[in-house]
Amino acid sequence: MTPRFRIAVLPGDGIGPEVMAPALALLHRAAERAGLALATEEHQAGAACWRETGKALPKATMQACRAADAILLAAMGDPAIRYPDGTEIAPQLDLRFELGLYAGIRPVRVIPGVKPPLADPRASGIDLVILRESTEGLFWSRGRGEVRDDAEARDTLVITRATTARLADVAFRLARARRDRGGKNLVTCVDKANVFTSFAFFRRVFDERAAAHPDVRAAHHYVDAMALDLVRRPWAFDVLVTENMFGDILSDLGAALMGGMGYAPSADIGDAHAVFQPCHGSAPDIAGRGVANPTAMILSGAMLLEWLGERHGEPRAVRAGSLLRRAVDAAFAGGRLVTPEHGGTAGTPMVAAAIGAALAALDPGEAARP
Repeated sequence: MTPRFRIAVLPGDGIGPEVMAPALALLHRAAERAGLALATEEHQAGAACWRETGKALPKATMQACRAADAILLAAMGDPAIRYPDGTEIAPQLDLRFELGLYAGIRPVRVIPGVKPPLADPRASGIDLVILRESTEGLFWSRGRGEVRDDAEARDTLVITRATTARLADVAFRLARARRDRGGKNLVTCVDKANVFTSFAFFRRVFDERAAAHPDVRAAHHYVDAMALDLVRRPWAFDVLVTENMFGDILSDLGAALMGGMGYAPSADIGDAHAVFQPCHGSAPDIAGRGVANPTAMILSGAMLLEWLGERHGEPRAVRAGSLLRRAVDAAFAGGRLVTPEHGGTAGTPMVAAAIGAALAALDPGEAARP
């Protein structure tokens, strides 16, 4: 088969290459089972790359990312390798700003067979999405902050109408798509509009866009109350849309609801480009031990396939993504596959093999996106 899509692959640092290798293999297998061929090419980026070359995101890598149909990125960074100002090396953030990836999509869905930390039986049905603005907010100050006379430090939060409106539109379209698959048809704006002018503006723009999507319900929640309710009643929510820093924090809470970072995939999407990566970090403390959970990386690959299919009207890609997601669910169903973060012994090879076996057993003709 002639490859239909080109994917730029950035394995990154620490456990990144360890989880990327099985994810890539499964990505290709799922695509082939759906009758689709992919062309993947690895490129350097990350903390180790910066230490060796002086560039965290080399020009050639950036050019390859711009030319690709999608970007698959593993964990990057290393707390022991930092820029001279003390900040960590994070080319994944550079990609967001360079490519205009304003919509950070963080699914929060409990995988069947993975025990969630909440005892309430409704926790097994948690299925929501945190939509995080990824280019503005407090992260706008990355590289722009200042320390004045060693007496005070300042970082500026920026929210623009154009980006907030686009983000809100993505949220309403996402809720509508989820509604068609049984979702709650609800978008909740998460802010701190009771205190800050910037968040009152964020809410106002959200409400304006909500009026343009009357078929989808809109609601509001303050971020502190949302942190409470994501523990108290997460099953009540559908799509949450919020500023960059708030989304960063709530996404980690969401990952905990799923059973940990090893199960949490993500996407950062713009109008022309998209990056798919696990929410977890490079975990240098466990690198090389074969215990890293590759599930988040694999599910990020499923998101990539589905996005390609929807963007390009390619049903084979959507079917491949669905196959990969269903294989993950089938591998963990029954609770026998237990990863080290839950006290089990299913390391990287075992999880990958179980998902591969489940994928082989699936009928590709029955692949229907959940």
